[in-house]
Amino acid sequence: MHLRLRIGSITLVAAFVVCGCNSGAERCGPSRAKVTRVVDGDTVELEDGEKVRYLMIDTPESTGGKNDCYGTEATEYNAALVLDRTVELSYDVECQDHYGRLLAYVKVDGQEVNSRLVEYGYACVLYIPPNGEDRHVEFQTIEAQAKAAERGMWGACDVVSCDK
Repeated sequence: MHLRLRIGSITLVAAFVVCGCNSGAERCGPSRAKVTRVVDGDTVELEDGEKVRYLMIDTPESTGGKNDCYGTEATEYNAALVLDRTVELSYDVECQDHYGRLLAYVKVDGQEVNSRLVEYGYACVLYIPPNGEDRHVEFQTIEAQAKAAERGMWGACDVVSCDK
């Protein structure tokens, strides 16, 4: 699409690329990549060395000397889903966090990993606007269902580190 704007005798021509989606892939990072390392339950490393922090979720810590209840299980489940697999990445408004990690929704075999971790009690919701504006209610509903069914950490831990 081209926009031609005439101001007096000056003609400006601007070309616009229209994505037709909200993925942000063109401006944030790759849309597909292989996961070569799982850092923890909500962070992975891609084959190019880029780290990806999953949007909308937080898992119990299992790195940096911390060993929160269900942190190891969240890391192991995440690894079972994505390690050495090619994943699809989609992005939201903000591309990176303050640590320089990409912020993304991650899919493998057509299933979104972010919401699956919440559904099975490996993660809780972490809503940081402006990302997730259109999905936070969905994620909160999934978390409430996991809590009610005492799935994962909700049934195994006396104290859930990310419980609000």
